[in-house]
Formats: sequence, structure tokens, C-alpha cells
Amino acid sequence: MSANTPAAAGMPPEVVISLRRSLQHPARVVPMAFLAAIAIGTALLMLPVARSSGEGAPVLTALFTATSAICVTGLIVVDTPTYWSHFGQVIILALIQIGGLGIMTGATLLGLLVTRKLRLPSLLVAQAETRSLSLGDVKDVLKLILAVTFVVEALVAFTLALRLRQAYGLPWDESVWHGVFQSVSAFNNAGFSTYSDSLMSFSSDAVVLVPIMSAVVVGGLGFPVIFEVWRGKRPSQFSIHSKITLVGTALLLVLGFVAVAAYEWTNPATLGPMAWPDKMLNAMAHSVMTRTAGFNAVDVGKLTTETLTVSNALMLIGGGSAGTAGGIKVSTFLILGFVVWAEIRGDRDTTAFRRRIGSHVQRQALTIVLLALGLVGAGTMFILSVTDFSLEAVLFETISAFATVGLSVGITAQLPPSAQLVIIVLMFVGRVGTITAASALALKEKHVPYRYPEERPIVG
Repeated sequence: MSANTPAAAGMPPEVVISLRRSLQHPARVVPMAFLAAIAIGTALLMLPVARSSGEGAPVLTALFTATSAICVTGLIVVDTPTYWSHFGQVIILALIQIGGLGIMTGATLLGLLVTRKLRLPSLLVAQAETRSLSLGDVKDVLKLILAVTFVVEALVAFTLALRLRQAYGLPWDESVWHGVFQSVSAFNNAGFSTYSDSLMSFSSDAVVLVPIMSAVVVGGLGFPVIFEVWRGKRPSQFSIHSKITLVGTALLLVLGFVAVAAYEWTNPATLGPMAWPDKMLNAMAHSVMTRTAGFNAVDVGKLTTETLTVSNALMLIGGGSAGTAGGIKVSTFLILGFVVWAEIRGDRDTTAFRRRIGSHVQRQALTIVLLALGLVGAGTMFILSVTDFSLEAVLFETISAFATVGLSVGITAQLPPSAQLVIIVLMFVGRVGTITAASALALKEKHVPYRYPEERPIVG
């Protein structure tokens, strides 16, 4: 926008300049871009051609679906393969891809491919979206994002299409469509499926589940981590972010697998009737999917209370930063763990892998966790007040929404409109990020040129 454009006509120059600066600020542009994409997606899904019945979808249904797709969540209020037409499903798939890549990252990539250069504002916006550890790495990270995204999606789609064709006898066009949709949804940790029962029909098919699980893990690691691995660095040369993410991801996947297997091994409604190899496969699949993927190969509504509790914890933690996963992020969780460990030991500094973690990073981690708990708590209380569902079911749903997971115990479609609007807000804030959302609403940063005297209140 410039002072000579019609939009700026009649506006004071200082207002125009302030507006331009506001729009260029990454913390404000990212949520605004997501809102714009949600609005466009909602409008497209309301078209009669997007619905299988030929009638326009209600506003709330279209808004919920568009938000869930852009925020790569996977929660649904209508059955995706039966309610939406092929056109509607293509729109959902496009929204998933846009949301997974990150709108600003995708726009910057297109600009890079066309102009072969990036301006500083674009670099800053891309850095905010990719969480790149140094500004000079942004170009290379963006190129890698595009390459990894489409290579992984293509490989998984090819594997799934071939399997669906050979083992299930589907025509090639259907096999390719199902393969592509599941692949894009998996890599972007979205959880949308072209099957009404998600992946329950393939609970004994490792050739289907393993590629999808692999795409989920790769997409959820975060592109800064993938970037360092791509560079061929030795593990000892990885940044502390990559070390924390990789170690934390492996640890949580194993702990999740052990917990699900232990609590569901004899459950007649889930793993109980399966042979032991299928039990192992599905226990690992659920552990992977709680990392904000949203697919399910077993009936989530029939999981034990213990498994649901473990799932809540795994969903809230989520995956790696600057990836397609949601949650508070693995690095945030482990940083607070290192803080607690340092306090228990009486250490002056918080350290990890022989590196000191700055106090500002610790404050950011604490802020994210407290905001997440506050939002989930507030959302849970509101939904409990307007429905008759149990605390267990509502808490699972709100965590799944905020962490952009998409797993559900089956109450999403039964929620009243006010509760669905709360879920929409949770999905949006969870995808954009609590820190980014807070920064976008702030008018300006305050720099106080003084400090108050220190005093220690009693803790505990």
C-alpha cells in the first residue's frame, strides 16, 4: 500500500506509514494471512459445488472445516468423504498444504523462485514462520522446505497408491487420489482422511501405516532440524535446538508406545483382539499420531482412561518447532525440564548438552506453557458449561484442538455452535502460536530504561 493508492486516499500520511509498518511486522502478518486464508477457504467450501448434495454448506460448517484444514488440525463436524464433493475435498487438501507450508513461507518461496532474491522484510517474515536460527540461513531453509515437502509427499503417495491398487483392488485413479490425500495430510500432520473411519480399516496393514507414520514424524521434526541433517553435520555438531528436538522426539515416541501398549494390550475394544505384531504396530501408530497427526487406527472413543491421559500429555507437548506439528513443542517442554533439573541441583545456570540456555528463552518457554494451559482450561470450562459431556471427553477435545492434533472421542459434531466456535479459536491460536498471537495484538513494545529493586517472595 502506498500513499497514492485509493485505499490510502484521504488518510493522513502518518496513519498510512503506521499501517504499512504494522503489516510488515512478521508477528502481525502471519496471523492476518492465516485469517485471510480461512476466510477464502470458508467461502469456497460454501459453494454448492463443494458439497456432495449440491447444496451450499452452512457458514459454521464451512468455517470449522476451513479452520481445521488451514490449521492442519483434522477435527471435523461432518464426514469428509461423504459430505464434501471431490471439489470440496480438493479445496480441503489445498488448505492443508497451504497451512502446512506456512502462508508466509509459501509466499516467500514463490517470490524467491520468481525473482531469485529476497528483501529484508520478506526474510524477517520467513524467519518468523520457519523459526530459522540465523537470518542468513532463511533462503536455504525455504528451498529445503519446498524440496522435502514434495519429495516426502510424493514418495508416500506413490507407496500408498501402489498398495491400494495391488492389495485392495482399487482403480488407479482412486488409488492415486487416496494416496495423495493421505500423504499430504500425514506430512502436514493434518489428520484429514478420505476414509470415514480414518485408518481403522488398515490397522493390520503395516505397508499403509508405516509410510504414513514416517511422513508424520518427518513433518513434525521441524525444518531447522531437517536443515542441519541435510547439511551432513555430525550429531555432535548439531545445534542445541536440534539435539533437544531429536532426543525429545525419540524419548516421547518410545514412552508413548510403551504406555499405549501397556494400557491397551488387553482392551477388547482396541488392541485386545489383535495378534501381537499388530498390537505393537498400532501402539506405535497411536504414539506417533498423538504428536499432532490426528489419524487413528483404533477407536479413540474406546481407549482406556489411562491411555487418554497419556494421549493428552503427548498431544499438548506436540512436535518440533517450525514444522507441521502443533502443541507447545518438544523443545519448550524439555527446556522447562532442564530448568527444573537445574533448580533441583542448585545450579546457577540452566544447561543442556554443555550449552547454557538463556533466561529469555526460559521465560518464553514458561509463557507459552502457561498461556497454553490457560487457553485449554478456559475452553474446557466453557464447553463444560454449555454441554453435558464428561470432563474427560471435553478436555481431550480442547487439547486436541489447541495442539492441532485432530484426534477426537467423537463429540465434535455434537457440540453446540458456541462450543464449536471455541474449538475454532483454539485451533487458530494453536496453529499461529501463542507468542505470535500475543505479539500481533500488541500495539508496541515498551522498553523501560530502569529496573526496580529486587525482592524475593516466598515460593512453595
